[in-house]
Amino acid sequence: MTTTEQKTATGKARSPEFRAAAGLLGSLRQDLFHDAFAYRPMPRMATDGPITRRLPGPLREGVAWLPHAVIGFCALFALLTGTSNGTGLLELLPVIPVLLVLIRPVAAWWLALAITAVTAMGGTSYYSDWPWTPGAFASYLAVMTIVAIRTNPRTAGWMWLVTLAYALVAETLFGGMYAYSSTSGPLLVVSALFLLTVSAVHIRRDAKKEVAVQLSVNAVERSRRTLLEERTTIARELHDVVAHHMSVVAIQAEAAPYRVENPPPELEQAFATIRENAVAALTELRRVLGVVRADDYDAPDAPQPTLAELDGLLSNVREAGLTVEKTVTGAVRELPQGVELSAYRIIQEALSNALRHAPGATAKVEVAYVLGGIGLRIVNTPPRGLVKPSPGAGHGITGMRERVTMLNGDMTARAQADGGYEVTAFIPVAAPEDDENGGAAPAADGERS
Repeated sequence: MTTTEQKTATGKARSPEFRAAAGLLGSLRQDLFHDAFAYRPMPRMATDGPITRRLPGPLREGVAWLPHAVIGFCALFALLTGTSNGTGLLELLPVIPVLLVLIRPVAAWWLALAITAVTAMGGTSYYSDWPWTPGAFASYLAVMTIVAIRTNPRTAGWMWLVTLAYALVAETLFGGMYAYSSTSGPLLVVSALFLLTVSAVHIRRDAKKEVAVQLSVNAVERSRRTLLEERTTIARELHDVVAHHMSVVAIQAEAAPYRVENPPPELEQAFATIRENAVAALTELRRVLGVVRADDYDAPDAPQPTLAELDGLLSNVREAGLTVEKTVTGAVRELPQGVELSAYRIIQEALSNALRHAPGATAKVEVAYVLGGIGLRIVNTPPRGLVKPSPGAGHGITGMRERVTMLNGDMTARAQADGGYEVTAFIPVAAPEDDENGGAAPAADGERS
């Protein structure tokens, strides 16, 4: 209910104190009264821990029932403690809530509190133990602790406060009449220690879960952010490639009518429409690039690199300290600019990873021109020497995979058995139509450098 609705319903706004008190009463009702008698059987203990998972099968199944056995031991202890001063029926009552906590925890606590009053008023040892007799003391303490383990710290706090209120009432109204020695103080102190310990364990476990969830969310967000950054980088690089093709379309559409003598008006209009659409596409492309371009991004002055500049890349890598060998197979031909750029960047990133993560290693670059596309394989040996590998940002593999996926290709990146690393990629390219001279000029098969 909002503040306006509260004013409408009651004639005045609720004070912060009233709302705080209402919240406390609501939490008390939720923890100790709502579904207090609900059936909540205690589950078996998980056996996937570092110790239990090493136990044999039958023994591991038995260990799963360890919490139930502990509760049975607590019931036996309460029985022995209660019957040490007598064997009446009242001494048997404290055992019931300890066993009931297995299936109805909150109801078991209420029952333990009620049995405390019954045993205190009718027990044989009430002249020396008030208001908790020895059996009721052991039973009540065990039930409170188990209920706190099975619920949450807030429920534990409410149980302790209700116990304090009961102790004050019992001591004030009946303490002087029935008892020479009060057990309220020891019970409140010991139960507070137990409940605080259980609550601390609960809070630590919940904190670990929250940290694990947050780490998982951060990892997902980091991966998503990395993916977006790589896609943005690819979009920036491909801008020049696409803009070049659109400019060629616009220029050719504008010049086409002048290459035909007396072109019909329909043809001139068609070419004019093609040019207008190409110019509009260029304008939209620049607008999109402005959206994805970061504030600190500088547009490259030189054209984007292609595989024809691969030898220069390998020379720079060798100067940086990586021994690299190149092998080219198949008929070298000109590929679409987007494919050339992606292939160049994949090789560049793979060699950069080898420099960072495998200092002192050697690398091999294989480029295979086949009929259906181009294949790449970059493999490096394990790191050698005393230089420690440099940790990377984790963007390299993501960027390579995005480039290959964008071109409908396949890529694998995996560690080898000897400690090296291998990156393979295949980018499909539609086979060009053979020209009158028999197609693209072949290069020497198996060229090495």
